[in-house]
Amino acid sequence: MTRSLGLRAAPDRRRRTRWAALALAGTLAAGAALVVQDLGGAFPTDPAPPPSAMSATTPTGLDPELERRFGDAQGAAAADGVTLTLTSGWRSAAQQQALVDDAIERHGSLEEARRWVLPPESSAHVQGTAIDVGPTEGALWLGEREVEFGLCRTYANELWHFEPLADGADRCPDQLLDSSGGW
Repeated sequence: MTRSLGLRAAPDRRRRTRWAALALAGTLAAGAALVVQDLGGAFPTDPAPPPSAMSATTPTGLDPELERRFGDAQGAAAADGVTLTLTSGWRSAAQQQALVDDAIERHGSLEEARRWVLPPESSAHVQGTAIDVGPTEGALWLGEREVEFGLCRTYANELWHFEPLADGADRCPDQLLDSSGGW
């Protein structure tokens, strides 16, 4: 009899339903990871503090104007019934280098990894001037409203990566094919 976890050997129907729901959630999460990987990469996994937790006085946070723009977009998305979340913001140089190392391992070469990640010295994330957003529906919603919120999708192969529209600009620059030119 399994008692070490405080569970009965034969769980009741509610417990079985709960376990089935958890198993389904795990399966869906794994499937989503495969879909993202099929797009050539994964959403960054290092958590960034939510915009409300980052202040202008925090030297390791996002640029305050970028934070404000994202907050405005997030509120408008919610009003439209769309979820828009920050999946990654500021990163330390060590976190960015770990992403580079992981990309080399995942893609099998530095040349291929360069398409998906920049080194710390040229990453806008390390400078606090880039955000990654999700879920996909939210990223697509924001991509359709770039100029309105002053957040431009930078790379054609990363629908989730946005950087600020330059002050005074009335349109976003053309997207780069990928990040390989920033090395």
